Amino acid sequence: MGFNDVLKKLFGNKSDRDMKVLIPIVGQVNEEWEKIKNISHDELRAASEEMKKQVHEYIQEEEEEIAALKRKVEEERPSIEEREEIYSQIDKLEEQIDKKVEEILTELLPRAFAVMKETARRFKENAEIEVTANQFDRDLAVDHDFVEIDGDKAVYFNTWLAGGNEVTWDMVHYDVQLIGGSVLHQGKIAEMATGEGKTLVATLPVFLNALSGRGVHMVTVNDYLAKRDSEWMGPLYMFHGLSVDCIDRHQPNSPQRRKAYMADITFGTNNEFGFDYLRDNMANNPEDLVQRKHNFAIVDEVDSVLIDDARTPLIISGPVPKGDDQMFDEYKPRVERLVKMQRELVAKIFNDAKELLSSDDSKKRKEGGILLLRAHKGLPKYKPLIKFLSEEGNKAVLLKTENEYMQENNRRMPEITDPLYFVIDEKQNSIDLTDKGHDTITAAGEDPKFFILPDIGSEIADIEKSIADEKERLEKKDELIQSYAVKSERVHTVNQLLKAYTLFEKDIEYVVLDNKVKIVDEQTGRIMEGRRYSDGLHQAIEAKENVKVEAATQTWATITLQNYFRMYHKLAGMTGTAETEAGEFWDIYKLDVVVIPTNRPVVRIDANDFVYKTKREKYNAVIEEIVKLVDAGRPVLVGTTSVEVSELLSRMLKLRGIKHNVLNAKLHQKEADIVAEAGKSKTVTIATNMAGRGTDIKLSQEVKDAGGLAIIGTERHDSRRVDRQLRGRAGRQGDPGSSQFFVSLEDDLMRLFSSERIIRVMDRLGHEEGDVIQHSMITRSIERAQKKVEENNFGIRKRLLEYDDVMNSQRTVIYKQRRQALLGERIGVAVANNTYDVCESIVEEYQPENDLEGFRMEVLRVLSVDFEVSPEEFQRSKTDDLTEELYKYVREAYNRKVEHIAQQAFPVIKNVFENRGDVFKNIVVPFTDGQKMYNVITNLEKAYKSNGEDLMRSFEKAVILAHIDEAWQEHLREMDDLKQSVQNAAYEQKDPLLIYKFESYNLFKAMVEKINKGMVSTLMKGQIPMQEPEHVREAEQRRTDLSRMRESRSEQVAAPGQQAQPHKEPVKVGPKVGRNELCPCGSGLKYKNCHGKNE
Repeated sequence: MGFNDVLKKLFGNKSDRDMKVLIPIVGQVNEEWEKIKNISHDELRAASEEMKKQVHEYIQEEEEEIAALKRKVEEERPSIEEREEIYSQIDKLEEQIDKKVEEILTELLPRAFAVMKETARRFKENAEIEVTANQFDRDLAVDHDFVEIDGDKAVYFNTWLAGGNEVTWDMVHYDVQLIGGSVLHQGKIAEMATGEGKTLVATLPVFLNALSGRGVHMVTVNDYLAKRDSEWMGPLYMFHGLSVDCIDRHQPNSPQRRKAYMADITFGTNNEFGFDYLRDNMANNPEDLVQRKHNFAIVDEVDSVLIDDARTPLIISGPVPKGDDQMFDEYKPRVERLVKMQRELVAKIFNDAKELLSSDDSKKRKEGGILLLRAHKGLPKYKPLIKFLSEEGNKAVLLKTENEYMQENNRRMPEITDPLYFVIDEKQNSIDLTDKGHDTITAAGEDPKFFILPDIGSEIADIEKSIADEKERLEKKDELIQSYAVKSERVHTVNQLLKAYTLFEKDIEYVVLDNKVKIVDEQTGRIMEGRRYSDGLHQAIEAKENVKVEAATQTWATITLQNYFRMYHKLAGMTGTAETEAGEFWDIYKLDVVVIPTNRPVVRIDANDFVYKTKREKYNAVIEEIVKLVDAGRPVLVGTTSVEVSELLSRMLKLRGIKHNVLNAKLHQKEADIVAEAGKSKTVTIATNMAGRGTDIKLSQEVKDAGGLAIIGTERHDSRRVDRQLRGRAGRQGDPGSSQFFVSLEDDLMRLFSSERIIRVMDRLGHEEGDVIQHSMITRSIERAQKKVEENNFGIRKRLLEYDDVMNSQRTVIYKQRRQALLGERIGVAVANNTYDVCESIVEEYQPENDLEGFRMEVLRVLSVDFEVSPEEFQRSKTDDLTEELYKYVREAYNRKVEHIAQQAFPVIKNVFENRGDVFKNIVVPFTDGQKMYNVITNLEKAYKSNGEDLMRSFEKAVILAHIDEAWQEHLREMDDLKQSVQNAAYEQKDPLLIYKFESYNLFKAMVEKINKGMVSTLMKGQIPMQEPEHVREAEQRRTDLSRMRESRSEQVAAPGQQAQPHKEPVKVGPKVGRNELCPCGSGLKYKNCHGKNE
């Protein structure tokens, strides 16, 4: 008995401990359910209204206190210091409300869950439910045909349209679903097997948390599921007066999308939630903001969203100058020639190696091992080499030779790699040119170091030592840095082209459709529209495939999904496969994974893997197995890991005359139809990885009697989770089924990560062609190899997050300041703080040098005041005292300026308001700082009532936004450049991340200083050119310009994006009402005079 077994015996395993806490909750819910089973429909709805009231009463005191504090700021206009104290109180009260809401919701959980369960039961058992109509019902009846108004009654039907199909409600929550709902409410991940009804489980915590009115987000992996689930589950929520909407139905930044976010329950895709956050932080008008506070989100298929998609940041980008000026086409012929030469060289080395290894002479065999390793380092994906390594004893020879040359930190490895043109490390996904490669790729007459990065540190040190003249020294340094930047771009281009030609294969990692390179999702086999490889790799593949190389773009706003979802006050998730990634969920999101037991025991038979030597033997065995299963009358689902393999198996099945469906990246339009057919007798479906998530494969009784759905995996995926997804398609709700994986030693996972033990076992047994090994030891060994890959992938995602964490700390500061300015909140406090920072910065720059003249000139230039201070006082004063003195002087000058501008503008504002106030809502007032003109939009009524003072608030808001946006965009460009340039630090044995953190801090500090100085300087110099009342014009409605923005997902690290797909308006589901017909709300008025008034 191992140590872990002893611990389990003493303390029980995690699953047992979780269930011990959760089972009593199920008892409480069912107890409440028994109490409400016999109450009327109206009483059932009244129960939910009562719970809403309880929540609001529980936090009423804090909400009233916040409202009173905001009124105080608005009406009493306290000093800056008092305002800061008030805002601090408001923040504390908001935190208190969050805690209290969680307390009351947890208390209400049994009753709320019981109400939702009873609602589901009544919709299942009644074709119509009649209740007393309220205004919410009347409004619903206008747009939805599952509600009808009949006098003072509202009739709810149990049949409606969801995802384009008519559904009749037939589900009631069972006990394990109550457990899943409790887990989600606690902010954890519920792992529930396929077919256990995750969509229904979510109705419980969604309903409970929506009672607070603070918003619940239901996040899905695609827009079909978002729209379908909002239509499918929506009527249950709406029956209780909760509003439901789906953001994917509406255009970005539209009033309709804003309304969708204000709903009690909002459905949408992970991408759109993230992009809306970025768009909100680029908005120029408060009316363009759509999101409210991030309260509670439940992420469906949480592993897909928070793990698979986490490596791809969301990016909004725009054009950059010289975006088309790229070098991929220029260097493509050189790289093509180099790759061709390497192929020819490796082919020769490989043939020599085979010859030497077949010799009886041990010296020749040793030499053959060296050549075999050289061929492997040159082209690890060379197909004849892969086949040779799967034969008896050959892989062991390679590993033995590699271990010998890797000793002492790879000291002898150059003996292997020097004859090659470049070296490929498949595990690290990296390529390095050798000296021979550099010489070959450099054209005749070019600098021999044309493709070699200089050691910039030592060269700068040489310049410092050898050149005495400072001017000449600076010129030489600038020349060196310029040359380094050009060479860095050149080396980077060649490196990405080499990767494109040697590591990325068409129809495996990507496909070419409509003359565009499109990435294939390794998890689902779907085409990932709008997503591009980062760092120039996508452009390199475009050059390789002879399609248009897209222009480079500049990042305007970016965030990773990890950092977006970590903003939520409470986050939960559900999926069928999360346990294998439980460590990552906890490390990054602090999300605990709870495995929910199945409603019925799983009877699926999971066999140990079949291991073959070669892919050819494996595929032949797969076809034989399919034939056998089809003859038995069973449906078969065949999982592949690439488009190429799915098409190969399809051709093999055609030769055997077996009908089948193929579901891969090229054929995803048919997904719903193919998945619906997959459970029928004798149906064979080939799916790349596991497409069709969110749709169950249902079986007839005939199929169940024949043995259920048979799963065949043609290769082990890098991730155990994807294999479990594939297995989970069979055996839903106690259905019979089986799963069997077929593996060969030529598979990528086995080649890269399988242990030497498997190779030795197969060699020792002396297997003939077609022989197979099946043993639990082999299956466990393969899973250990998968664990290695998972750890490596987690490392990559964590590294990406570490980079984005640096950006996120900066993003949070800037976006918070920008949002407060846009909403007109805390502007006075922000201006005061920024003014103090500028004063402090000027004092710290000039006082240590005792440069009084420079100090006075800088104060005059930036702050536009003549600050008198004696030389003695300037020298003797403490920095803090001098800063405070300067700050007070500047604030007094600024307050005088505010009064003067208000007095100057008020007569004009008064005249316009009294004569044209009924026509104008907002007016444009021009301001200038002597260099730039600002057209400031201000509310005419507010400016009139505040005697012109509100005009200055509008000016401050306009200036803050202008300076933040300009500086932040420039800062993002610099951060993009920095991220790329720091990677070169690895060549100098330095940690790129450490340098990135240090340099990015300096860049951010400089940017904040630039924003503060620019903003304060503009405010201090700002004035209104004289204007007559008749020249005042009404402000036009300014909206955020989205035309030049591109939304994209970027693979691995942030990089240029691609145009998102055009937004398709969904088909409207609901009654069509003529303008002259009676309104469906039951008011008795014509539609055009009631709910159709604004159409």
